[in-house]
Amino acid sequence: MKFEVTILGSSSATPVYNRNPTAQLLNCNEKVYLIDCGEGIQQQMIRYGYKTSKIDYIFISHLHGDHYFGLIGLLSSMHLNGRIKPVQLFAPAPLLEILELQFKHSDTILRYPLEFTPVYADENRLIYENADVSVETIVLNHRIPCTGYKFTEKKRLRKLLVEKLEADGVPVSYYPLLKRGVDLDLPDGKVILNADYTIDSNAPKSYCYCSDTLADDSYLEPLRNCTMLYHEATFLQEMLDRANQTFHSTALQAAEVAVRVGAGKLLIGHFSSRYKTLQPLLDEAAAVFPNTELALEGITFEI
Repeated sequence: MKFEVTILGSSSATPVYNRNPTAQLLNCNEKVYLIDCGEGIQQQMIRYGYKTSKIDYIFISHLHGDHYFGLIGLLSSMHLNGRIKPVQLFAPAPLLEILELQFKHSDTILRYPLEFTPVYADENRLIYENADVSVETIVLNHRIPCTGYKFTEKKRLRKLLVEKLEADGVPVSYYPLLKRGVDLDLPDGKVILNADYTIDSNAPKSYCYCSDTLADDSYLEPLRNCTMLYHEATFLQEMLDRANQTFHSTALQAAEVAVRVGAGKLLIGHFSSRYKTLQPLLDEAAAVFPNTELALEGITFEI
């Protein structure tokens, strides 16, 4: 099953040349989930060959503009392009008021249902699941209510040992039950043991998205053993005081979080516009957690 994330924006508060505000596309089994929606997202999607019509789920972490100022334009373009299928939007409750005010004064009635689910930064919650993935909130420590998101694959069915099944003449009609882990008692008294003809599927993978946060112990538990962790790294460690004042993290702190939670891989992003080159941030993080990469725009990372 495809499970990958594409970076559309990696800048913090303001865009800079070649870096737009935060936005990511998560592809899980060909369903597309948009995580945050900074300015310029539509141009970024055109640039990298993605269709907005593929987006059915949108998750907004908090109401600082660099994480949602692209949303009204995106929803409006979907409307103008004739979309009729629903969009599911998960976001802080006040965002609905913002959207309704915009649509009211632009005399816009969306052609499609906008299904809004409020997200609260008081405790970690399961907020959505389908056959492919579950989504939980991660309460972060920022200046305003802010949640990250944890996307976890659903456990897949067992894998069939097809050659053995065929060699032993097991009818194909039994395959679905075997995939679900069922042992079969046949009318003739023969028993087909699931363990003889299947193997367990791979362990589910997870992607944790930590948008804006002061680095502390409060949000570590849901990150434990995640396959891939995205963690903001707005500043270098030499600007720790500034990071603390603004409730952000340094590249060093992001790497320390990755070590503490046992992450498989770390992506760092949300870079301050003061940094024209990003290699120093990567060097700082990789010195602590070697399996670190920059969340550069246009790159797709397999989870």
